[in-house]
Amino acid sequence: MEHDSELRITLIGAGTIGLSFAAFHLSHLTSPSHLTIYDTRPNAEEYILSTLPQFYQNGSVPISLSEINIATSLSSAVSTASIIQESGPENLSFKKQLWKQVEQHAPKDALLWSSTSGIPASQQSQDMQDRARLLVVHPYNPPHIMPLLELVPSPETLERVITRTQDFWLARGRVPIHLKKEITGFVANRLAFALLRESIHLVQSGVVSVTELDKIVESSMGPRWAVAGPFKSYHAGGGPGGLEAFFKNIGGTVQACWTDAGQVNVGDGWEDQVFREAREAYGIVATTERDAITRRVLNTIEEERAKTIGGEATSN
Repeated sequence: MEHDSELRITLIGAGTIGLSFAAFHLSHLTSPSHLTIYDTRPNAEEYILSTLPQFYQNGSVPISLSEINIATSLSSAVSTASIIQESGPENLSFKKQLWKQVEQHAPKDALLWSSTSGIPASQQSQDMQDRARLLVVHPYNPPHIMPLLELVPSPETLERVITRTQDFWLARGRVPIHLKKEITGFVANRLAFALLRESIHLVQSGVVSVTELDKIVESSMGPRWAVAGPFKSYHAGGGPGGLEAFFKNIGGTVQACWTDAGQVNVGDGWEDQVFREAREAYGIVATTERDAITRRVLNTIEEERAKTIGGEATSN
């Protein structure tokens, strides 16, 4: 598929995620005309062409966006597509109806992907004739920069659908991770939300402020986790004995923190304080700055890993 000059991709939904995917796909397709975008908003073409440049560094677009196909009907959008990727509203009834219609008009061998943040494929595919075709491909925002794609099949999704999807993203330098079972929120968000919950608990308890907690993360686990995840980090922290030695050394402290973890819930009353502090500290966050710095961090990690691998290869 990487070398298929006739590969055609259709994106359904031109929100933040959809257009971010558009920017990514346009950097790999042989022609902008091989990308089709379908969105139901009345001014779809004007909106897409004016908003898409924001997903490029400094708004500098290296291709002609006017060549992109802006479809006016769902049937025409999907009829010749090799891949159909939806990034529509997080609404189960919408997605069920959408896939039922897509299936009627799409080629039989087209890959069908949902970018949902939490609605499993087993629910989205309930009204489809062939439920084995659908796969959740959950990105980490923004997908034109962040490498992760969580591939979350339903129990009925065919193995070849998963394999073809993995091959597609691997060929484009991304990190597709096959989750072995459906789970609420998938994996990346569950990890992130666990940290968010404890962060809220610490602020609400008066231990730190919103900005102080952010500085702690940005000055410690943030940089560390960019190069080594929790298991690798703490395995290294145990020295020659690895993760086992780490737990033998400070397992009591780990357990005490787990036992004392904050049990905050949405609607418990912490919102006013935390929302106010975030608003006063950050106002409207400039995501362009965030994305530019994130891109440089990822590029640097890739360059340094390449040097390490090259050095090992030379020494061997």
